[in-house]
Amino acid sequence: MDIFCARRSRLLASMMAMGGGVAVIPTASERERNRGTNFPYRADSHFFYLCGFREPEAVLVLIVDGGLSRQFLFCRTKDEQQETWTGFRYGPEAAADLFGFDSAWPIDMLDRKLPELLINQPALWTSLASEPEWDRRIFAAIKAVRAKARSGDTAPDTVHEISAMLDEMRLIKDESEIAIMRRAGEISAAAHCRAMRIARPDRYEYEIEAALLHAFRAAGSQFPAYQPIVASGPNACVLHYTDNNRRMQDGELLLIDAGCELDGYASDITRTFPVNSRFYGPQRDLYQLVLAANHAARAKVCPGNDWNAPHEAAVAVLTQGFIDLGLLKGEAQELIQTEAYRRFYMHRTGHWLGMDVHDVGQYKTAGQWRPFVPGMALTIEPGCYVRPADDVPEAFWNTGIRIEDNALVTPDGCEILTESVPREIEGIEELMRDRSH
Repeated sequence: MDIFCARRSRLLASMMAMGGGVAVIPTASERERNRGTNFPYRADSHFFYLCGFREPEAVLVLIVDGGLSRQFLFCRTKDEQQETWTGFRYGPEAAADLFGFDSAWPIDMLDRKLPELLINQPALWTSLASEPEWDRRIFAAIKAVRAKARSGDTAPDTVHEISAMLDEMRLIKDESEIAIMRRAGEISAAAHCRAMRIARPDRYEYEIEAALLHAFRAAGSQFPAYQPIVASGPNACVLHYTDNNRRMQDGELLLIDAGCELDGYASDITRTFPVNSRFYGPQRDLYQLVLAANHAARAKVCPGNDWNAPHEAAVAVLTQGFIDLGLLKGEAQELIQTEAYRRFYMHRTGHWLGMDVHDVGQYKTAGQWRPFVPGMALTIEPGCYVRPADDVPEAFWNTGIRIEDNALVTPDGCEILTESVPREIEGIEELMRDRSH
């Protein structure tokens, strides 16, 4: 728990520097899937980042006032009858002791206690406009304090959006986070290798998806980090395809975008490979182009460069390649300026990665692209998507390729966390020849 206590202390110090007040941070609500069943529960990322507490129906309260700080948790009570149905609960007393809080109270007391905690505090720090029910409870607490004005009590006169402060904290990963993300990358890479070994013509996309999910869970991952994309042939040109129900055909490429979540942290890998284990002419040419863009982007992930540098490098390589292959006509610089390349490459080259797949953190500060610093984690994912069209050579039709890796910025460059799944043509074909596993 030392890691979580240290994070809360950092947040309290930042709050004190801005005048102090009360931070109120709820975890995620349970979500009903259908009558009588819920979706698998996952704690809110900000909440879990600060306390490591996984149970639903919990709220974290941090107070800093005059240099003194207090830390409280609201959570479910111990209830042996309910635990018989839904599993273990810590209860307030054990939670306070084990998770390092000054006190903990039953969650049923939140609406009564929260106004007491807000009285005479200069500011409230919370997240608004994400869940209407939470907004209602916060405003009701403020209103209850204001109702005591004749007694001389005052409500916070400032409300701060706490997400911005937590986003900045989470953007730079500490050693414990990096260790988890390394392991998540290893688990996901092994799953992708497994998918390459079992993919064959006439198998269904969902068979490959099942192998991925099995590999994730068998290695200790709690969830997939997102709905896997297993897209063969023309489906690979649909960026967020998730039906995964088509029978794969000989001569096609299979694009898999899938990653596990481990202990609250996501991995995010995409590999594209031939269903029959051999790249052929036009496929090979397009694949080599996207691979060259991946290499060019990775080379730009280092301190001294900014967030946009990898994207600019990938776009430059892809645009020239589109010209060389006859997909675009004109001068590369003009095609980049007019964004003509977006016909075949319409997304960015990466995003922040961490507790969320598309993790928190601003991409620009003061109107400028953010510089890379050690501890940032991101994806590198150039791609190419060619749909049928009269002005496109038919040999390239229905070809979708993306090569995505996870990178950690280091003092002298970057560490690829997903290195153990091949991306070079020779490595993929060699792995796919090993069909005995």
